[in-house]
Amino acid sequence: MKTDNSLQKEIELYLEEEDLDKEKIRNFFEGKLADISKTRLYEFSKLMAYYRCAMMEVETKLNVLDVEFSLQHDRNPINDIKVRLKSFKSIKEKLERQNLPFDLTSMEENLNDIAGVRVVCSFPADVYMLANALLKQDDITLVSKKDYIKNPKPNGYRSLHMIITVPIFLEHEKKLMKVEIQLRTIAMDVWASLEHQLRYKKDSVFTKEMADELLYCAKLSEELDDKMDNLRSLTLQ
Repeated sequence: MKTDNSLQKEIELYLEEEDLDKEKIRNFFEGKLADISKTRLYEFSKLMAYYRCAMMEVETKLNVLDVEFSLQHDRNPINDIKVRLKSFKSIKEKLERQNLPFDLTSMEENLNDIAGVRVVCSFPADVYMLANALLKQDDITLVSKKDYIKNPKPNGYRSLHMIITVPIFLEHEKKLMKVEIQLRTIAMDVWASLEHQLRYKKDSVFTKEMADELLYCAKLSEELDDKMDNLRSLTLQ
């Protein structure tokens, strides 16, 4: 088992929000939080490390596909890859919203988005090419897929979402871990990022007029993707 100091550092990685501050962790290691055992914290940090390893596996697979495609077609389909591990607070709040117990078993069985990988592609065609290539790999299993590109959300959001399982190989076992993958174009990513900033900005009111304007912008970004994909097709002729 890891030392208290190394365990403390790992747990602090997940307590990103200010209202779950590091003082609570320091108090725990001074024995002031008797309701939480050191074993539970250790097991939590170990599970989160497994999710981090799963994200690394997926990211590596995507980077290999990107390199292979660039060798064949002299361009990279992937513009950027971002990985995200859900915070302690977000995990706890999501389980509470669903009236589910806050324990490791409940986390693994009920939450599909603890580990997240976002892939920003150059063109819409690249989104589907990468998704299909990844799912063809014999150690990847598709759990669910939602295509918000072909069927955008009412607010205009577009992206391809997949929940997959990927194996990580430990010292004495192989463990299957769930990872959420979001694939989108540059235009989709810019729109989603700005929409989130505007919709959830503190001390401001998000109006219906603003929602309508964002929906219009989403349609413009869709037109941009279509035009860029058409231009890409012309270069292949």
